Amino acid sequence: MTETESGHFRLSRDGAIATITLARGEKRNALTGASLRQLQRLAEDFREDDATRVVIIRADGPDFSAGADLGTVGGGRKPPRTEVMRRGATQGALLIRALREIHQPTIAVLHGIATGGATCIATACDFRISADNARIGYGEVKLGINLMWNAIGPCVELVGPARAKTLIMSGALHDAATLERWGFLDRVVPLGEQDAAALAMAQQYAALPPVAVQMIKRSVNAVAGALNAAVLHADADQWLLAARTSDFREAMTAFREKRPGVFTGD
Repeated sequence: MTETESGHFRLSRDGAIATITLARGEKRNALTGASLRQLQRLAEDFREDDATRVVIIRADGPDFSAGADLGTVGGGRKPPRTEVMRRGATQGALLIRALREIHQPTIAVLHGIATGGATCIATACDFRISADNARIGYGEVKLGINLMWNAIGPCVELVGPARAKTLIMSGALHDAATLERWGFLDRVVPLGEQDAAALAMAQQYAALPPVAVQMIKRSVNAVAGALNAAVLHADADQWLLAARTSDFREAMTAFREKRPGVFTGD
């Protein structure tokens, strides 16, 4: 087995199976702009990798990831120019595209909390294996913003429109058993067994003819997400609008003050 460090991530290889580990457990694996760019580069590197047949994405620490590192957002600083904000808002979508375009089958291994961008990363993978203690959701609505990263499409593909609305519009965390029943998770195992379960699945796909497996993956993704690019291209612009509302400012202030927000629709 070989292992290398890449910013907030650790990349290990064992034969035909590569594992990307989010190694920021002391920060609950919160995602920064640098994290997104690092993971995107790791995903893109698999394009030229003919030795790897399966990619696993997992995390150290008690949680998969608490989502965006809100300590790096706002904080009373003057917002950057609209042009700069618009560019930054597209980074998540570039990451999700890079993950979805990995030729090899991908498996997300979840445990503890996974929310917001972390959940988007999980839905960009082909399969999701979870520990039974996982609580998963999208918290963006509670911050007065929409779900970006072109991530609505993969969620709808997994659970259908009504349950996607429940997941995204409520901002609530849902337990692993419920999400397995909904089809969001492929398998739920006792805490501590999730990595072994993911490895067993990875070995199954690594043993199959790689050309056929990868062509099937790409075809299924193309059919399932045929309209995504046409519909979701503007989610960064929706965020740009939402991020300029009074409700967004109130949501961020309430988050920092650890109190419920009071929203007006302004």
